[in-house]
Amino acid sequence: MTLSVIRSALESRVFNINGIALHVVLAGPASGKPLIFLHGFPEFWFAWHLQIDHFVSAGYRVIIPDQRGYNLSDKPAGVGNYSIDLLARDVVGVLDTVADSKAYVVGHDWGAAVAWYLAARYSERISRTAMLSVPHPRIFIRHLITNPTQLRRSWYLLFFQLPLLPEWILRRRDWALLVRVLRNTSPPRVFSDPDIEQYKKSWARKGALTAMLNWYRAALLRPSKFALDSKASRVKVPALLIWGKNDQFANEAMARESLQYCDDGHLEMFETATHWIQLEEAAQVNTLLSQFFA
Repeated sequence: MTLSVIRSALESRVFNINGIALHVVLAGPASGKPLIFLHGFPEFWFAWHLQIDHFVSAGYRVIIPDQRGYNLSDKPAGVGNYSIDLLARDVVGVLDTVADSKAYVVGHDWGAAVAWYLAARYSERISRTAMLSVPHPRIFIRHLITNPTQLRRSWYLLFFQLPLLPEWILRRRDWALLVRVLRNTSPPRVFSDPDIEQYKKSWARKGALTAMLNWYRAALLRPSKFALDSKASRVKVPALLIWGKNDQFANEAMARESLQYCDDGHLEMFETATHWIQLEEAAQVNTLLSQFFA
């Protein structure tokens, strides 16, 4: 598999993990230190295309799954198949399949939510972890309940709980709403026309859109005890939180407050960046991650 924006040779593999087929993109030397990237909504492995060459050239074994429900991975029916516990076990299963040592884990958006869970629940599999644009789950819940501004920013969480209507609206006019959200919440040219076409192909796969929305539905309908337990959700491995002050989905106070749940946590705040920080500030994010993993 090759894409013009990526110089590194990519391996496209499918692994049977937890009873489903997960598509995983691999790059870099098989003997390199394992580094797994976890995408969020509404993206897929391609969300990390500006990170691949940098970390391959540094000798890492780059591992990027299409998380369950997305793109080329299986899309099991039912909200119960998208609980955070299952999502995290998928990642552990991928690591058990392709890595024989602890891994570095980086997540953005929903991928960051999974990374928070992994860092607390499966710390024996993780060396260091970085979360982009998403706070610790306990902080997020607290702000949803007590902060009207954050509740307004997170309106889509409630909208996505509706059956069928979100799918119908998001598909209309060739995915116009999803495209508009991506472009209106990022600087110009962060999402190019060719990039958008890549995303549209992934959204249009059979069952993909409902599966993607089921992540949100499961979060409210089948919440994990993890987020409610301050001890169980504490992060003991070194953690780096990367945040853009102009993130339209989450306020910066949540980033700072998340550190209270980390034994060894550090925040890097970008003054002008948005939610899509690994695309918008790729060079700086890659440097920060490299320094953090060194």
